[in-house]
Amino acid sequence: MRKLIESTLISLDGVIESPERWALFDEEAAQLSMRDLDNYDAFIMGRVAYERLRAQWAPVTGNPYIEKINAMPKYVASQSLTEVTWNAALLGPDVVDAIEQLKGQPGKDLIKYGTSRFDATLLRVHLIDELRLWIMPVVVGTGQRLFEDIDTSSLHLQLADVRKLANDSVIRTYLPSCRASRTGGPATPDAGPSHC
Repeated sequence: MRKLIESTLISLDGVIESPERWALFDEEAAQLSMRDLDNYDAFIMGRVAYERLRAQWAPVTGNPYIEKINAMPKYVASQSLTEVTWNAALLGPDVVDAIEQLKGQPGKDLIKYGTSRFDATLLRVHLIDELRLWIMPVVVGTGQRLFEDIDTSSLHLQLADVRKLANDSVIRTYLPSCRASRTGGPATPDAGPSHC
C-alpha cells in the first residue's frame, strides 16, 4: 500500500504560514527537495493549498523543481470547487474513501505539502503515514502555527528519522500512531494507521 506523507516547513517558533517569505533554501536543500519528488506519484491538497500553490507555481517555467510539480497529478479536497485545473482532480464528497482508494493503488507514495485544516480529517482517520517537519532556523513571530485549530488529542508521534542540513535546518520525520486502540487496549503502532 502506498503511503501518504505530509511535509511541512516550520519555523523555530512553530509558524507554518507563508514559508516562501522565510524558508532558507540553499543548493543542498533544493537538490534534496528535487530528489524527494522522485519518490511520489501525486499530490494530495486541500482547497486553500491548491489555490495558493497553483497561483504561485502554475505560471512558472525554467525551474526544474516547480516544472516537475506542475506536471504531477494533484488530488484536491474541496466542498466548494466544482472544477479544477493544473493537472488536478477533485477527490469528491467522500475524501476519506477516495484517499484510501488512492493509497491502495500500485505506484509511488503520495505527498501533501503543508499542514492545514484538512489535517483535522486526515489525522482523525489515520490516513497520514509520515509527518516530515522541515524546521528552519528562523523566528517568524506571527502567523498560523502547526496544528492550529486541529484536535491532536488522539495523535501520538514516534520519531523515525532526523537529518541536519548545512544551512542548519533539520528535517524530523515522525510516524503517527494511536494513543489507544478502539477497544481500549494499548496502542499498536506497528499495525499501521488503518488499524488504529
